[in-house]
Amino acid sequence: MINFIPIFPLEIVVYPGEHLNLHIFEPRYKQLIKECYQNNKPFGIPLENEEKIREFGCLISIREIVKTYPDGEMDIQTTGESVFRILEIIDTVPDKLYSGAIVDYPDNHLQGKADLMNALIVKMRDFHQKMDLRKDFSVKDEELTAYDIAHDSGLSIEQEYQLLQLFNEKQRQEYLRRHFENLSASLPDLKTIREKIQMNGHFRSIKSF
Repeated sequence: MINFIPIFPLEIVVYPGEHLNLHIFEPRYKQLIKECYQNNKPFGIPLENEEKIREFGCLISIREIVKTYPDGEMDIQTTGESVFRILEIIDTVPDKLYSGAIVDYPDNHLQGKADLMNALIVKMRDFHQKMDLRKDFSVKDEELTAYDIAHDSGLSIEQEYQLLQLFNEKQRQEYLRRHFENLSASLPDLKTIREKIQMNGHFRSIKSF
């Protein structure tokens, strides 16, 4: 399927099924969120970094506008739906402050290996223990996927983006398996990783370029 979506480029990677809380403060995105919420329409968050919008992103639905401030700023709760690929960016949309994109949606195989997923969860929790950090998930361990634990596994943003481009759960699991093997050999900046994991679930103010 190919269609047009409004886009909200940010320096984050969002995965299908992820619950993301955002604080909206830029005028163009206040307009985008208001219109999408009123019309029950999704929008896209592609990764932007190094002053460019990357090819892949995640379609986002708005669950709730939790709070609207006097100046129109908003706290919103969203959910990632599916991975999209940008075919063309539409910089100027008539009568809109925000941009859009023509996108398609690659087939995504969601069935992985249960035994490998269990091993990844153990490795992730061992990693958290080294950082003196506890992470509780909203679902049981047997329901977790590679998407669910990716942000909590010490990946860099470039690694998170690489995982976003894998459209088979077994490939995503294998990517995380190799990542944890490398982590055991060389631990990253634990302070930065700890702060990143602790931010998950909080309302985040992220300015686009």
